[in-house]
Amino acid sequence: MVPNFYRIPLFRRRPKPIGGGPRDNKLPFTPPPTAPPDQLYQPFHPPPSPLPDKYKDLDLAQRLAVLRDRLGLWHEYAPLISALSREGFTPSSIEEATGISGVEQNRVVVATQVRDSLVAEEGGFPDELLHYFDSYGGPELLYELRFLNARQRADAARHAIDRRLEPRGVRELARSMKDFPRRRGDDGWEAFTRDNPGDCLAFARFRQSREAIDAEDSVAELERALQVVETEAARARLELELERARRKAAGEEVDDAAADAGTASRPAVPVVRLMYGEVAEATTVLLLPVVRETDGGEALALAPRRTKTDVDLGMVEVDKGWTRWAVVPGWGPVAEVAGEAVVIELADGRTLPWRSAEAERVLVVANRGRREVVEEGIYVVDRAGRLVVEKGRKLAEEGVGEAAAEVLIVVRPPKDEDDMISDDEWD
Repeated sequence: MVPNFYRIPLFRRRPKPIGGGPRDNKLPFTPPPTAPPDQLYQPFHPPPSPLPDKYKDLDLAQRLAVLRDRLGLWHEYAPLISALSREGFTPSSIEEATGISGVEQNRVVVATQVRDSLVAEEGGFPDELLHYFDSYGGPELLYELRFLNARQRADAARHAIDRRLEPRGVRELARSMKDFPRRRGDDGWEAFTRDNPGDCLAFARFRQSREAIDAEDSVAELERALQVVETEAARARLELELERARRKAAGEEVDDAAADAGTASRPAVPVVRLMYGEVAEATTVLLLPVVRETDGGEALALAPRRTKTDVDLGMVEVDKGWTRWAVVPGWGPVAEVAGEAVVIELADGRTLPWRSAEAERVLVVANRGRREVVEEGIYVVDRAGRLVVEKGRKLAEEGVGEAAAEVLIVVRPPKDEDDMISDDEWD
């Protein structure tokens, strides 16, 4: 007699797929459990979102019915998608049960996260504006803001409402706002305002006009830029560029150097933002004395100077004791004049002589070995016992021929960008 265990089938029949026939109205089979927590690989699940109270007591069939029939506003039933995904459902199985495609699932869930960030904004996003996104097209608009930080998303959302932008316009706006800080140092950048969405979009079109081969295309881009620009300085820069482009389109010769004369372009002084761990990971570092802006020019001159360096053992020797020091990466321009370098601590970056500066503490690394003022430079000067940063052009106009030090680099503190929403494709 054959033992019973030999009669156990080796393979089990696969469960019938969802929606296998026109009359098959069964709900999806219970999904298999996820991998044990001790395994390295874990399937991706969207971040948890609290279920609205009216959906908390629903069973599986009722939840699927809510999604299938779109019962409620899109941001109200979006947490149901996240909940099903955490329970093991895949985007394809949700699509078969509800008719919501994987792409739409991703868009709705991400847009809900963007909307939640607007609600959580400091000061609160106005309810009357928030309701603008309750329509069926709301997810497409908010989804385009996913790569901006929280403050930028709020500004972009207001601009999109004021201008009644479509998804394509919101996408262009978001990309211009994300790209604007990276264009620091480009021609004309200083005339536009970083915190103004319209200026960011206008600058993107200004750049496109520079890249156009045909002069008429350049004129068209500049006219589009003038439709969205908001600050007077940026408008003046665009009008100057438009006049030059129109003259080129008419076949006239234009002197680019003369056209650019008088524009407020920022002198070429590097402005860097430190990253967390950057100093620890640097192959070489510099130890520099620090003075506060309130210490005045006398303290800056008395700050210690390096007299000896032992690169192999990482030791430095200075000519006097000092209480405050800063450790910075061994940037080339600073390393070349390390003996005369000094750091000035500014309590408010907005005192810097350019419009894009923000309200944050900054460190100004300066070279005391170069004090002669030239128009193209930026310098540290003593104003009534207080150290300030001024452009060389302004000092020359005032008749100042010698400063306390020449600025080499402006260092900004690290900044968290964790509030940006990543674009994970679940399918």
